[in-house]
Amino acid sequence: MTGASTAQRGVIGQVRLAASDIKLSHSVFALPFAVLAAFLARPSGMLWGRFAWAMVLVVGCMVTARTWAMLVNRLVDRRIDAANPRTASRAVASGELAVGWAWAMALGCAALFVVLTLGFYLLLANPWPILLSVPVLAWIGFYSLSKRFTWLCHILLGGALACSPAAAAIAIEPASVGSAWAWLLAGMVLCWVAGFDIIYALQDVTFDRQAGLFSAPARMGVGPALWLSRSLHAGALGFLIALGMMEPRLSWLYGSATAIVAVLLICEHVLIATSGMKRLAMAFFTLNGVVSCVLGAAGVADIIVL
Repeated sequence: MTGASTAQRGVIGQVRLAASDIKLSHSVFALPFAVLAAFLARPSGMLWGRFAWAMVLVVGCMVTARTWAMLVNRLVDRRIDAANPRTASRAVASGELAVGWAWAMALGCAALFVVLTLGFYLLLANPWPILLSVPVLAWIGFYSLSKRFTWLCHILLGGALACSPAAAAIAIEPASVGSAWAWLLAGMVLCWVAGFDIIYALQDVTFDRQAGLFSAPARMGVGPALWLSRSLHAGALGFLIALGMMEPRLSWLYGSATAIVAVLLICEHVLIATSGMKRLAMAFFTLNGVVSCVLGAAGVADIIVL
């Protein structure tokens, strides 16, 4: 798209294009875990009205941080994306979304994220979110560079998303980050995300090898990479089971959700093993979206009921 036609789209059109390209709806992968962490971290004496406002800030921080990270990904990878037939139509790679517009939106989201973290100080007298805001933005943006030099890029992505429950816990009650449940929940998200990101990378094995990129399937082969993904998902399930055993506020609802997640993760790997790329959309987007929503909803329901 030419510069003139890009300008004609207008601000709202550019924002809509960016939101569509980075799939804003995929915030569902990490958001339920941040919500669950916030409920687990809530001090018993915190008024529900104040907690509700804090949850508004948590959701706002989640969406703005993810948007920042995804736009940075599209910007730093725009030449790689343009050379890859699968991703060449992405808005920044194709030129449909101008680089200047994308950077403006990315930096705008980063600034809004910082402002929202200030809200925790004003609402809860908690300075940690604002103090950690810039390091968090740097960390979640770093993932996009990592596939240029290490196959651990999948682990780094998992670590970036694992920030969401940890950050929500710190924002609601900083002392809660020392609790076992905070580390178990973050560990689950790390292993779960890294496992399904390896599956997602199967689409680009040939291109990644030609481009010298370090995805696990490209570097170690499809078979070993799938076994690594399965091992990570087994680890994620182990973290879930340990969380249910160690956290007394999580009872039969959470336990039932854990059993459902185990079945869904098995189905994900069976689909890939039997259908390959034909069922990737179901294995990657649908099943993993259900995993996060089921766990988040069941955990929160357990806490509220008890």
